[in-house]
Amino acid sequence: MNEHAQSHRIIIATIVAGLIILVTLAAYIFWPPPAADRALNATPTSESATKFADAAVSAAGMSPADRKATEALVKAYILENPEIITDAIAILQQREVTERLSAAGNEIATPFPGAEAGNPKGDVTIVEFTDYNCGFCRASLPDMQRLLKSDGNIRLVYRELPILSQTSRIAALWALAAARQGKHKAFHDALFALGRADEPNIAAAAQTAGLNITAARSFAASPQANQEIERNLAMMHQIGFNGTPTFIIGDQILEGALGYEALQSAIEKARAKS
Repeated sequence: MNEHAQSHRIIIATIVAGLIILVTLAAYIFWPPPAADRALNATPTSESATKFADAAVSAAGMSPADRKATEALVKAYILENPEIITDAIAILQQREVTERLSAAGNEIATPFPGAEAGNPKGDVTIVEFTDYNCGFCRASLPDMQRLLKSDGNIRLVYRELPILSQTSRIAALWALAAARQGKHKAFHDALFALGRADEPNIAAAAQTAGLNITAARSFAASPQANQEIERNLAMMHQIGFNGTPTFIIGDQILEGALGYEALQSAIEKARAKS
């Protein structure tokens, strides 16, 4: 009985070791770390995984023959069930996303005062990073408007992320000035409706939103407004995305113009986890 239990432990240990190697290799190939991370780690990920596997096999007291036989079993199982690699990578990716969002903390969903829409007490918060010169952001506007209209339990937090041009930054600063006057959504929707965020359209959107132009111009030039932009840019790097629109819904980071159904599905998933 003891020999059987020992053999069972050996097989399990080697299966685990084999999976560590194969899954980590797959992750390294299909989901490589950022260049900065690779530069900091002199030892390749696959070599680290092999060391972990060697340690597991050694701890189990396996002979070379036992190891070879069990590795053959592991290989055969994975070849017959290759979907486990994809599943494992998906789990690794989601775990990494969760860790990044957790590191950023509650700051993500804490809006600049006035830069939010929907139900302030909604059970699901959508954080949208946007650039007013981003065509995909403009394409997403009807979907967001539809979501807010159809689901009265959504809280939408706008985060200005001007990454495309200097006029993107000017537009973002004016959006913050609009938020300060309680008219962020009106300015946001008006500017996207006008098309490109050039200075004439920014001025027209400010008029449409009913801003106090003098006060808005003053605030747009203030250190407070510029600090908020820099905070959002730093947040982008901390969370680990590089484009707009980017939506954070629960523990999901979604990039691009995804469409109404995809956003609704993400909301339902976040709601199910809460």
